Amino acid sequence: MSFDQTLAITPSLAQFWRASRDGLTWTFTLRKGVHFHHGREVTADDVVYSLTRLLDPRLKSGTTDLFGNIRGAAEFRSGQAPGVVGLEALDRYTVQISLTEAPFPFVTVLAVGQAKIVPRDVAERDPVAFGLRPIGTGAFRFERWQRGREIVLTANPAYFDGPPRLSRLVYRIFPGGQLDHVYEEFQKGELEDTSPPTRDYRRAVMGGRHVYVRRPQFSVRFYGFNTRIKPLDDRRVRQAILAAIDREAIIEEIHLGRHTAARGVVPPGTLGFNPALAAPGYDPRRARASLTEAGYPGGRGLPKIEIWSSVTNDAIQREHELIRRSLAAVGIQAEFKYLTDWPAFSRALTEGRLPVFLYAWFADVPDPDNFLTKLFHSKSPHNYARYHNPVVDELLATARTSPDPQRRVELYRRAEQVIVDDAVIVPVWHYNY
Repeated sequence: MSFDQTLAITPSLAQFWRASRDGLTWTFTLRKGVHFHHGREVTADDVVYSLTRLLDPRLKSGTTDLFGNIRGAAEFRSGQAPGVVGLEALDRYTVQISLTEAPFPFVTVLAVGQAKIVPRDVAERDPVAFGLRPIGTGAFRFERWQRGREIVLTANPAYFDGPPRLSRLVYRIFPGGQLDHVYEEFQKGELEDTSPPTRDYRRAVMGGRHVYVRRPQFSVRFYGFNTRIKPLDDRRVRQAILAAIDREAIIEEIHLGRHTAARGVVPPGTLGFNPALAAPGYDPRRARASLTEAGYPGGRGLPKIEIWSSVTNDAIQREHELIRRSLAAVGIQAEFKYLTDWPAFSRALTEGRLPVFLYAWFADVPDPDNFLTKLFHSKSPHNYARYHNPVVDELLATARTSPDPQRRVELYRRAEQVIVDDAVIVPVWHYNY
């Protein structure tokens, strides 16, 4: 499966599919005559193997949880079963997948980039070599990889949807996200496209020499509150911090308008995005009133708030200085701390040791469940805010099992509104492509 430019699901290796009325059983009919880059035809056995491989704990795939609702996935991952009973090749060209729950149409998951079908014979024979020289079925096939420099793909003339119009693709690698250097190479004609530079951003995107494409990614970048740590367990304190921070100034003055302002959690372009979301903005007067209601008039008696970040570049430092001044203006004292060792930062998040933390979430699938349930359900391992609201849990659980798409959207929007009202996070922006 794949997404088209409107995010509609379109057939790829699967030519047809059907689902049971409850959405728990999916049957896929593969195209006949589709071949891997090494020449062998794709079969249902390759599909079963590829999805099982994603669930194998030895692979350590970052998308394992997307496929955890396949029947038997938990038993396979824990070593209690040799395979996944919910994955079955009915014949050479037919695959049936059985689920334990259906939070959203399973075809959406099969369209993500990691759900690609690989040849069982090659991947099983030498997994390490396969990782270095992958084989698939796509329009371009792997040619070479020079670490830290480039990845080169060449056209696959036997591609099932017709040969590509380009003879090859070269992905240049710039370690460390050197956007200004990338842009310099683009200006020299060494690259076909590039992200805008950090320096002279506005001049680059408004100069008229190039086509500038700007659209939000399925992401949200925010400051999260650990709702179990005092005084952040009081939503009035969280609401005061939220109202005191000028997020538009952060985007426009510090980051030069590169990103789309976030009013809530779900980004534009995602199913369930709510343009009518009632979201508070920058309001110092409201911030002072919330502090007073919480028993901290003028900030008196309020302990210093620790805000943690895993990055500490120049723009972040300036962003944090703006936030520090904004909070101080309403009586809130903030101290910024940095832990740039990402594994250590992630571990501190998981253990609940960070009172306020800067974080960004990129969804695996363009569905509100991948934002709201992942980040805010009380049982989610990604609920770093330690947020527990039975109303939100119930709304999310009901939305996940609702067969009515419009009902799902309504439920997710209601859940998002409660989350915003509770000021669980300070949403700052959605990253742009």
